[in-house]
Amino acid sequence: MFAPAADGRGVAAVFDCRESVEGYEGLVHGGVITMLLDGAMAHCLFRLGHIAHTGELTVRFRHPVVVGREARVRAWQERSRGRLHVLAADLWQDGRVKAVATAKFLEAR
Repeated sequence: MFAPAADGRGVAAVFDCRESVEGYEGLVHGGVITMLLDGAMAHCLFRLGHIAHTGELTVRFRHPVVVGREARVRAWQERSRGRLHVLAADLWQDGRVKAVATAKFLEAR
């Protein structure tokens, strides 16, 4: 469940990295990590009162995310202009940034 982030910027959530999301043995599948980051950014927009669709998404995987440990994901708005919104997100585990993302979202007319 996404909630307002502790720092007041955007949203945050905790994710239980269960074996069911495993890709390589002991590691969370990259597609699941991407989904979490994209979902966090979309929920950030929802909290800001915008309904928009992902138009472009870039994910950087910095370190493997380990199965069986909790991860934290957060997202915030970088800027908006008209119907275009640019957001960023990161995923942390064990006090370390494991993945980061940026995305452009476009509101429907």
